[in-house]
Amino acid sequence: MMQEAKLTTAPNGPTYFERVQNIYRKHGELIAALAGGLLTLSAYLLGLLQVPLSWLLYPAAYVIGGFYKSKEGIIATIRTRQLNVELLMVTAAIGAACINHWLEGAILIFIFALSGALETYSTAKSTNALAALMKLQPEVARLIANGQESILPVTKICPGDQILIKPGERIPCDAVIVTGETTADEATMTGESVPVYKQAGATLMAGTMNLDGSVIARVTKRSEDALFSKILDLVQSAQTTKAPTQLFIERFERNYVKAVLIAAALMLFAPHFLFGWSWGETVYRAMVLLVVASPCALVASTTPAILSSIAYGARRGILIKGGVHLEQLASVKAIAFDKTGTLTKGRPEVARFINTSTLDDVALIKRIAAIENHSSHPLGKAIVSYSARLSGQSMLPEAERVKVKPGFGVVGWVHGTEYLIGKKEMMDTDALKAFHQLEQPAIMPDDETVVYIASEGRVIGCLSLVDQIRDSAKEAIRTLKKYGIKTVMITGDNEKTAAAVQKASGVSSYIANCLPENKAMEIQKMNQAYGHVAMCGDGINDTPALAQASVGIAMGAGNDAALETADIVLMKNDLTRIADSVRLSRKMSRIVKMNIAFALTIIVFLLATNFLQFLTMPFGVVGHEGSTILVILNGLRLLRG
Repeated sequence: MMQEAKLTTAPNGPTYFERVQNIYRKHGELIAALAGGLLTLSAYLLGLLQVPLSWLLYPAAYVIGGFYKSKEGIIATIRTRQLNVELLMVTAAIGAACINHWLEGAILIFIFALSGALETYSTAKSTNALAALMKLQPEVARLIANGQESILPVTKICPGDQILIKPGERIPCDAVIVTGETTADEATMTGESVPVYKQAGATLMAGTMNLDGSVIARVTKRSEDALFSKILDLVQSAQTTKAPTQLFIERFERNYVKAVLIAAALMLFAPHFLFGWSWGETVYRAMVLLVVASPCALVASTTPAILSSIAYGARRGILIKGGVHLEQLASVKAIAFDKTGTLTKGRPEVARFINTSTLDDVALIKRIAAIENHSSHPLGKAIVSYSARLSGQSMLPEAERVKVKPGFGVVGWVHGTEYLIGKKEMMDTDALKAFHQLEQPAIMPDDETVVYIASEGRVIGCLSLVDQIRDSAKEAIRTLKKYGIKTVMITGDNEKTAAAVQKASGVSSYIANCLPENKAMEIQKMNQAYGHVAMCGDGINDTPALAQASVGIAMGAGNDAALETADIVLMKNDLTRIADSVRLSRKMSRIVKMNIAFALTIIVFLLATNFLQFLTMPFGVVGHEGSTILVILNGLRLLRG
């Protein structure tokens, strides 16, 4: 017997100091970067007005704006014993200050600090995926031992233990039913939109939902060995694996920093001895080298273009969680689609209604809907919705003595007549045979679910229900094929259903009968075959594949775990936005490559002219900052898509 819960007073909200701490913890890096930029702008404007001591705002901008990146660079250098771009930027800014060019140094710090803050936000987004998954993992189970029920954490439940699972509860462990029968919604694991009937001997999967029956089940696996836990591990593993492009950039940064610092160090004394430069000229040229070689233009080559693309995508209903994902989408050669809730709407709808009774269609469907209105089954809800459309939202008659038969259907009385609504196994064999002989031309396709209606000893009609293809699916598939992208459907449904959906949607190929771990494995195979692969899904069963893919794309109406795991979210559930994303990513990739090539060319030119003693600091600043402005303006073109 459970103890009575004790009421406790709800704690007060966070104090003012705690709220400030939370804001600082979440947004401190961005606030510091913006504050540094504001101080830089203020110092420049006050300098134009010749306000005394206005230059003191520049050191403040250095300290405040560069604090986070300087700290990050120092810690990373100590930990990895490798030089990094953060230290180079700080050194370049200090070098600019040493030759009395505070403004240039402050601008370098501001641009670099701002891009770092935005990168931090992007990274934080992806780490929420595991938290979203954990919310769906049951924490407790009802253990049955010696005829007594007790609630224990799932981590203490062992194989062989018997647990009670009540209607409406999420199944806590992988188990086998000992007694009872129910219907389980396994869409989170398999993607099947239609709940599955379970009786003694049937297996239950942790994380799925028990709908309408109370069962006692024997646990077969510990919680950490269950399929749900494997999904968590797969997502975590995929998210901690760095992409090849990311590794290449990190190697390039380290080599670039070493080259610039070595060149600057040599420039401090070598020209004096080799070419007879004065010490003043030598130090001056070394400081100019640090300024013009700083990767400010390289940073600006990507950040404005990425932010403009993300802003344009947001206006079009495409939520892009980071520029790296959009960049990778440009290289995608194949896109895998989940079926249920992605290519299809994710809920069954009545496609056809056959009525052989003496009642007209509206009268019969209203009686059936009145009975189904007492059921929580998705098929029943679909029938009620169909009745509302057919009858114009008119009031349903009163249903009596309604009884749900889990896994089979429902029985009820309306206007003194009994109606049986459900699977063919619920119908009388002879009555069903007579109905099929009468309605042979209307036999339903394999991908449709048929619900029969019987009354007074004979089958009087049936409804065909199907998970409809999204209106945007066909157009999206056609457009992607024009871009040379192969489309593949990966689904937990059977072969016949998958083949029917392939034909209706136009996808190039399909892979059926895939559990979550199989989907992730298929994405791995596609990655090996095509190099870069995207995955589009909407449910928790898709999260390992979403995380494993080069780019994960989720439907906006999907499960929270899928939304958090995905790199791109289609807010309006419009698949044509995938093609828009591909076009945008390819355009962004072209602009970024153009900017990088231009920035590197300018840096090489400035370095060469500086070494030849043609370049003065003012012209070096004009060349360096001018190239930065040009690449920013080029990137901002993406605001128009």
